[in-house]
Amino acid sequence: MAEEKAAVIILFGGSGDLARRKLYPAMFGLYQRGFLQDRFAVIGTARRPWSDDYYRDIVTNAVKDQPGATPETAEAFATHFYYQSHDVTDAAHYITLKELAAKLDAQYHVGGNRLYYMAMAPNFFSTIAEHLKSESLLTATGFNRLVIEKPFGHDYQSAKALNESITATFAEKQIYRIDHYLGKEMTQAIMGLRFANPLVAAAWNKEHIQNIQITLAEAVGVEERAGYYENSGAMRDMVQNHVMQLLAYLTMARPQSLTPEAVHAVKGAVFDHLHSYSQKEALANFVRAQYAPAVIDKLTVAGYRDEAGVSQSSLTETFVAGKLMVDTPEFAGVPIYIRTGKRLTRKSTQISVVFKPVAHDLFGTQAKANVLTIYVEPSEGFSLTLNGKVLGQSTELMPEELRFRHDERAAKAAPEAYERLIQDALQGNQTNFTRWTELSQTWQFVDTIIAAWQTTTAMPTYPAGTMGPKEATELLARDGNQWVWQPTRVQLAD
Repeated sequence: MAEEKAAVIILFGGSGDLARRKLYPAMFGLYQRGFLQDRFAVIGTARRPWSDDYYRDIVTNAVKDQPGATPETAEAFATHFYYQSHDVTDAAHYITLKELAAKLDAQYHVGGNRLYYMAMAPNFFSTIAEHLKSESLLTATGFNRLVIEKPFGHDYQSAKALNESITATFAEKQIYRIDHYLGKEMTQAIMGLRFANPLVAAAWNKEHIQNIQITLAEAVGVEERAGYYENSGAMRDMVQNHVMQLLAYLTMARPQSLTPEAVHAVKGAVFDHLHSYSQKEALANFVRAQYAPAVIDKLTVAGYRDEAGVSQSSLTETFVAGKLMVDTPEFAGVPIYIRTGKRLTRKSTQISVVFKPVAHDLFGTQAKANVLTIYVEPSEGFSLTLNGKVLGQSTELMPEELRFRHDERAAKAAPEAYERLIQDALQGNQTNFTRWTELSQTWQFVDTIIAAWQTTTAMPTYPAGTMGPKEATELLARDGNQWVWQPTRVQLAD
């Protein structure tokens, strides 16, 4: 059992979809492992006029089907939850919230520990932070920590303004900006793979790596999120955060230790050396596109502009492919290709590291590039493609794959990303969260690409159920490369 942590968790957005799908199950996982046990309470806030009993029924239903759950454990867990109908713009409601938090602090012997979790619309983040300060909700004893969901801003300027408003109440060391990809098992495994294996570490540089490919593919369309997506697009929704964080783990130098300070120092150095583009270079090195209608398994799939809530003249991208460069001594000149999109062939997040072919003519042109693939989701593991010899007297070569996958049942039983991240926040471990300096740099990079796109109305399309437009293939072909992962079997849903 884990060491128990005491805290009052104040959840802004307690009635929302994120809370039901992710946060309550994550907290229940911590409860089952004993990390949250007797000395914790959760205050859920939202506008709806719920009672504690009704709220607890919501929580119970959210966790009852989790692995290992029983009706008894689900109900016992839910007794730690309390509800307050709350208008985030009304100062009086914060006074009520402060009184309830103090009461629960004494009741559960928490010692003044507070975790404030913003799981609602980002336009309220600043307002909440300001009221937490003006109505003196932060405690003088214990810890005060703020957890923020993405999106953190819409561009660099809005992100900067948001950061300034939040840091007026909380210090950087108190702020935990969630990127749930940093809580995934295989993202966290990248450092072990790179720095604990001499065989891998020796070859992880520009002398041996030909290119790196990062794919975050989704099989679903925008569905009911069209209102959000029209103001976001794939670049803001996926590249500025998830893709950039994976890129940092793949190209950062070896940290001096595994402390948050050491890890963020080497990650920050990656973004310091991220090769910046002019708008002309951005147009040459980044591709955007929208999914178009298609018939898949006799089912007609709508195009993006035909989705409810989407304009027929929309220039919002549902797909992005790009070529990035990191100008560090270790990786200068190594192209890093990224792609992400909706309505692609199937759901998968994976990374392919393509090594340079052997530079000799013993086997002519038979020797192919070795490829190390990291499978982040839905399956988790690695594969390494090597050159082997065909059986018999021939010297002909053939590809051989060394393959590892985590057992599916064991993977499901392991902590989910949100469970890991909430535990880290309660423990005060900022390693797997993003810092303002990283967000500042990635937003400025992304803003240049988006500004370049705004100079043109060109919008390539790709049929739903494919891996993107031809322009994404041509992007690599110009360098004599190709996408390693080219699935053809269509998966209609995640």
